[in-house]
Amino acid sequence: MSSFNGLRVLFLESRRSAELATLIGKFGGQPVAAPSLREVPLDSQTDAIVFVDDVIAGSYDCVIWLTGVGARSLLAIAAELSEQERFIAALSALRVVVRGPKPLAVMREAGVPVWRTAAEPNTWREVLSAIDGGSSEFKIAGARVAVQEYGVSNADLLNELAGRGAQITTVPIYRWELPEDVGPLHDAVDSIIAGHIDVVLLTSGVQFAHLQKVAATMGKGGPLRTALARTVIASIGPTCSEEIRRAGLEPDLEASHPKMGILVTEAAARAEELRERKGRG
Repeated sequence: MSSFNGLRVLFLESRRSAELATLIGKFGGQPVAAPSLREVPLDSQTDAIVFVDDVIAGSYDCVIWLTGVGARSLLAIAAELSEQERFIAALSALRVVVRGPKPLAVMREAGVPVWRTAAEPNTWREVLSAIDGGSSEFKIAGARVAVQEYGVSNADLLNELAGRGAQITTVPIYRWELPEDVGPLHDAVDSIIAGHIDVVLLTSGVQFAHLQKVAATMGKGGPLRTALARTVIASIGPTCSEEIRRAGLEPDLEASHPKMGILVTEAAARAEELRERKGRG
């Protein structure tokens, strides 16, 4: 079985922190947790309420669901408005696109037919490919398209959709912020710089962005990047890897499938080899 062989493995996951710590321990690693983000509902849900009303009114031709959390939230808002039944019926008449298995599961639970599902690794590129692949059935040019957003706007996706002639409405549900207690992130920055971390596991790009943000507030952005260049960095997928590269660094490993369990398994199998390659064996 693959094993970290006692290496110290830092992870920045928040929602599934306990599960990830257990996995790392199962594969012989010493888990070091530093939750890096929290999902904060917007102060006003006006956009969400308008979206529900507009779907029922037939104002869209296509809805793109990017996250399961967002899809579930909008269904809950429809229920609060006593409009869930009509909302689901109206959605069922549209071209529904989902980014991956989580929003797909929510749509299936609600009984909403899904027109196109993005393939792995479930990035915005696969969303576009899925839509383009259905062009014989549905023309995106001129179509009224609603995009459920997550954390921050995905400018690449929106620009590509606009370039194809879509009329886009964004539907923000929540935003990503730093956790209320940033102490563990401060400790993580110091531990990486001191060489006390062997492997950094990243399950989203925003985790890495928040780690850098905290380091910058500590006046340690430069030392962190220098230390990370000597540390094994394992990324869950292409979007996460892009964020790492934006900082001028390169992930040492990208999971073959964007699943947390696969990331841990593959990192455990290669951690020692990658450390030696970086001169830390």
